[in-house]
Parts: sequence; C-alpha cells; structure tokens
Amino acid sequence: MSAQVTGPAFKAHPSDAVSCRMARRRPTSLRRARALVGYGVLTLVPVLLLGFVLVASFRSEAAGRGVAEGRSEAVLVARTAVEPVLDGRPLADGLSSAERRSLGRIEHSVVAEHGILRLRVRDLSGNVVFSKDGSGAKRVPEREALVAARGRTVALLTHLNADANDTGSVGPASVEVYLPLLAGTPSRRVGVLELYLPYAPIAADVSAGLHDLYRDLGIGLGVLYVVLLALALSVSRRLRQQVRLNGFLADHDPLTGLANRPLFHRRARGVVASAKRRGTSAVIALLDLDRFKEINDTLGHHNGDVVLVELAARLLRHTARSDVVARLGGDEFALVLRDVADVDRALAGLRTVIEEEVEVGGIRLSVAASIGYVVAPEDGADLAELVRHAEVAMYQAQEHHAGTLRYDPAADHFDAANLHLVSELRYAIEGGELVLHYQPQTRLADGRVRAVEALVRWKHPVRGLLYPDSFVPLAEQTGLIERLTEWVLERALTDLRELGPIAAGVSVAVNASARNLGRADFARRVALVLERVGVPASQLTIEITETALLADTDRAAEVLGELDALGVRVSLDDFGKGQTALGYLSALPLRELKIDRGFVTDAHRDASHRAIVRSVIELGHNLGFSVVGEGVETEESLAVLRHAGCDLAQGFLFALPMPADSLRAWLATRAGRALLAVAERD
Repeated sequence: MSAQVTGPAFKAHPSDAVSCRMARRRPTSLRRARALVGYGVLTLVPVLLLGFVLVASFRSEAAGRGVAEGRSEAVLVARTAVEPVLDGRPLADGLSSAERRSLGRIEHSVVAEHGILRLRVRDLSGNVVFSKDGSGAKRVPEREALVAARGRTVALLTHLNADANDTGSVGPASVEVYLPLLAGTPSRRVGVLELYLPYAPIAADVSAGLHDLYRDLGIGLGVLYVVLLALALSVSRRLRQQVRLNGFLADHDPLTGLANRPLFHRRARGVVASAKRRGTSAVIALLDLDRFKEINDTLGHHNGDVVLVELAARLLRHTARSDVVARLGGDEFALVLRDVADVDRALAGLRTVIEEEVEVGGIRLSVAASIGYVVAPEDGADLAELVRHAEVAMYQAQEHHAGTLRYDPAADHFDAANLHLVSELRYAIEGGELVLHYQPQTRLADGRVRAVEALVRWKHPVRGLLYPDSFVPLAEQTGLIERLTEWVLERALTDLRELGPIAAGVSVAVNASARNLGRADFARRVALVLERVGVPASQLTIEITETALLADTDRAAEVLGELDALGVRVSLDDFGKGQTALGYLSALPLRELKIDRGFVTDAHRDASHRAIVRSVIELGHNLGFSVVGEGVETEESLAVLRHAGCDLAQGFLFALPMPADSLRAWLATRAGRALLAVAERD
C-alpha cells in the first residue's frame, strides 16, 4: 500500500536518505574540487598577465629614470665645469692651449670624482676637438652629436665603445649624453659635450626601489588574486544556485514546491510504464478542493495560499517517497500511487487528512476534496487517456458529492473536446475571456424597458465567440457553474451601476442553476456581491428553471426565501417547458413567470400554443406575478401577447443581445423616442 493517513511504513527510511545523499556527495565533491581548480587557474591567468605587464612597465620606467639621471648629471658637468672655461669662440676654430689644459683638468676631475667613463668635446659640425684618450678623432660624426649641435640634448642607454666610430672592446653599460655647450656674452652655442656615465650605480639605485616595488606588487597581485577568486567562486555559486532554482521552477509549482503539470506527466508516464513491465498497478488520482474559492474570496488569496501550502505538505507527509504529488494549478492536485492494495481506503485516508482543520488568520476551517482516479494498466496504458478518465471521475465525484470515485466508462458523457473545453473554462473565468451581452425586457403597457437579461458569451481565443449552450451545461456538470454564476452576477451588477442615470428604474436578470440553489449560502453570497458593487437588491432578478426547483425542492425553497427577504426578485424561467407542480407556484416566493419561447414564437399560428400562452398569463396574474413572454420575433407574436394581457416581452423584435456599451446607446435612443412621443401627445 502506498498512501496512508498515518504510520511510518509509508515514509522513506532515514538511512535511505543518508545513503542517497552519500552516494551523491562523492561525485558532487569531486565536481566541486575540479571546478575550484578550474576557477583558480582561470583567475590566475589574468593576474599573471597583469603582473608581467606591470613588471615590464616598471622596468621600462626604471630604465627611463636611469637615463634621466645620467642626463641631469651631464648637464651639471656642462654648466659648472666645461662651459665656464670656454671663451665663447666657436670650437671649430680650435681650442686654445689654456682651454685644452682646463678641459684636461676637468676630465681628470670628473673621471676621478664622478666615475665618468669618457668626456669628449665636439664642435658644431660634430667633429671631436677634445678627447683625452684620443678616441673619436677623424671619424664621421654621430647623428646624436649633430642633433645636439642644433640645440637638443640626447641621452640614451648604451655601452662604452658600442658606437661604430669607437675602437676597442665594448665596455660596461653606460648612459651616453650629447648636449649643446653655451659660452660667451651673450651666450651662444659653441659646440657639443659628449659624456659616458656608468649605468651600474644608477641601476643599483633604481633596482633597490624596484625590489620594494616588486614586493608590494606581488602582495597586491596576491590579494587581487584572492579577491578575484573569491568573487568568481561567489558568482559561480550564485549562478549554479540560480540555474538549480530555474531548473526547479521549470518543473515545480513555485507556491507549494510540488511537481507541476509537465513534471507530473513525465513521472506518471514512467510509473505507468514501470507498472506495466512489472505486472503491478499504479493509481492516478486527480483531487480538487470543494468550495476553495470561498476561502480566497472571504479570507483573501494570501490566506488561500497558506491553506494550499499546508495541504500540499500534508499530502507529501502521508504518501510514500516513491509516489508522485503534483499541483496542476489553482486548487487541483494530482497523485500517482504505486502498488496500492486498497485504493478507496488509501484515498479516503488522504481526504481525511485534507479535511483536518487548518488555522488561518486566527480562524479554524476545514476543506473538503473530491477525488477521481483510475488504475493502470487496468483502466488503460496511455497516460493522456488515463488522466482524462481521472478528470472525468473527479467531475462526477463533485457532481454527486461522492468524495472519491473511480472512473466508470458507462458514466462518461464527456468527449475529449468538451473535457478540454472545461479545462480551458477554468482559466477563462478569471482570464478576461468571458463577456456579457444584455437583452432588454420591454413593458407592453408603455414601451419602457423594465429589465435586461444578462447572457454570458465566451470569446474563445481559438474557437471564436461561444454561446452559453456550448459551455454552460459542461460547467453545471463539473461544478464550475458556481464560479461562472458568481462572475456573471458581479459583472452584470457592475455594468448596471456604470450605466448610470440612463438605466434608472432598470433591473438586471441573472440565471442561476440547480447547483447554485443547492448551496445553503447562495443568498449570502448574492448579498455580499450586492454590497461590494453597491447596487440595491431591488435591481436584481434571479432567474431559475423548473429543473433547478425539482433538484432539491426544500433547499431551493429555503434559498429563494432568503433571496426574497433581501429584496431580490425571483423569476421562474422557461415556464411550461418542465413539470413543475402548480402547488410550488403558491409556496415559493416567486415574483415573475417567463413563458417558454417555444410557445410564444409561433403562438400566432398554433392555436394550442396560443391557448397555453393565455392560460399561463392568466395563472400568473391570479397568483400576483408579472409575466414575461420570451422569444418575441414578429409583430404577430407580440400582438398575441398584447391581446392576452402579458406584462413584458423580450426577443429579437425589440433588440438583439448587446454588450454594455451598445446597451447604453440603445437605452439613450429609446429614452429619446419616449420623450418625443410624449411631446407629440401633448
């Protein structure tokens, strides 16, 4: 047995859950470890690239700083030592002996004190005019020397004797500087100073700063790596959680966490196939909560959701782990139970669990449920057919108040198209697909409109405009008629209120079914709608049929008495078509009779129908009722009603059923004609 009210035998054993979790943990942990390594490597790559770029940039900057430092030292030597010993003559004229001796002392001094590797003096043509070691003489001038002769200082990192004009082996790294020499009064360019400064001391000084910079850079990049890795892990974890959540929401109801319709079908298909292979059975049950709409309307949708969540939790607690529990939408649930020994007992147990009181907003209430079920493969192997049959059984359980009912082919009066239409009607009621058209009832004595009858239409997105006879009977068989009637009632009263003064003195008539009259609280619900919309009860007429009276006469009489006490008019529709005992007419609080259209339409040419029309009108008047003739399509039919003394008439002769906007215009036109007629009489 798969489902029970209580007992641990049908719950998953804790060790099973632990072993299942352990079985999943190893591959999950391995995947997470691999993912962690992958994220670490992916995060490390950009950090390393950034480090390499920064190190290269720092090295380049350090080299630039070294060259700049050499250049500054060369400028200092030129301005303080070399230029003061020159007399201002162009060096191309040659150095005086005094200038040469002075330059010799300067060269000896800067080499000894500053470690300068080489000092040369050139004229403005780039030719060497002074070189202690004799290098560079009678050579083609370097390009840098010619640039300096034009007034620009050139400094670059090189090696001693690295120029093509130099001789000897290549020496140590050095900063080579060419700068113009200024002398005389006023000062003018007279030549070029060429210096080679050792780079090693400069590099050592720069490197000392670089070591600190590299250390700080390494620490910073390490911190950056840790932060990026943490961010990557956090974002990836959130993305994985979001993916899991999206995956869960794709297959589960977001309110209760139960499987949704697609997941239910997939799991149910697997269970049915497994049962067929193993030679066992599986139960597919559909469960609909009775009168759940009252909870939503009375306590609000939030409290209704609280009830749904609690009932879903109860279903999960009292079904086996291998069973399937789903919410298909609204207050409809689905179950797939495996290997159930006594299906009726198991489902009755679940109904008992559901009916246990729930405390919502400080109010303790209970919810009943209707369950329809099938057994596979006994009742079929095709899942779509099994679900349809279970739905038919559920509707029959609702209609007959049977609680739990198994599908019976002999009682299946639904075809696939109608069943699908019923399923769509559930959502059409709240989805804005229904509209009301209104047909006026005209008083024959003065031509004034006394009432309009509300006629529901369904603007089906595929089938187009559907008339009541294509879906109202289905709604009556499945319990949807209660929702439909309440929607029509509220919409009709709202439209009447919004018509304003143009509809002064006009009431609206709404049809009620046997199921409506079978509810003890129907009059109370009508009163709530009247109060909510703000329309007086005297402007509402409830139309009932003889069939509705015969379904439960005592309950109908009680409900009609409550409606009459509210001030709502009660009209007996289609009178003469059924088999109502005449005694009911005097016992029930009726205020109006509507003659069935089958007698009125051809009363002018059918003597027996004409006699019935006269008899009904006379009977109604004797009982104090108003009488309405339906189906008036010709002047001849209207003449018969006038001659018989009928009070009101309704039919295509006066107006076709029309939307509320068209009714407003029609009433305005009608009122204008009445005023014109009065003026003409005066």
